[in-house]
Amino acid sequence: MEFGTLEREIYIEASPEIVFDVVSSPEHLKGWWPDDARYEPTPGSAGEIVFGDRDADGKVVPFTVVDARPPRTFSFRWTHPSDQAAAEGNSLLVTFDLTPSGGGTLLRMTETGFREMGWEVAVLEEQYRDHVSGWDFYLPRIASYVATLRVRP
Repeated sequence: MEFGTLEREIYIEASPEIVFDVVSSPEHLKGWWPDDARYEPTPGSAGEIVFGDRDADGKVVPFTVVDARPPRTFSFRWTHPSDQAAAEGNSLLVTFDLTPSGGGTLLRMTETGFREMGWEVAVLEEQYRDHVSGWDFYLPRIASYVATLRVRP
């Protein structure tokens, strides 16, 4: 098994503009992924996402927007030490590429940077498997979250 790149594709019955908002806006992100998100969806914006309750052992994860090109691409780095700027070698890069498909959007998610983190093999394998499991759980939630949005014609 290769532990370098994680890739997933899902089809979402909504326009790329709507899907872009759902994967880039902190308000929408909280609807399908973390419990809290604080950042501006513009390149260079640094913030955080939170899993669980911030005040009760929740996990606060640094988050930095790398690219935002509506409605086609949104990318960010995460998992870097909170006292360091996100860069290759200290963070993972997640990219959402959106392509119109039929009446909806094909969303391709890629996460890279596992090998560049310099982890020992056992840690690399554990982190990779943890992210595979996480994305396999969270990505399908995007489609069901989008379905709950009231979309004007």
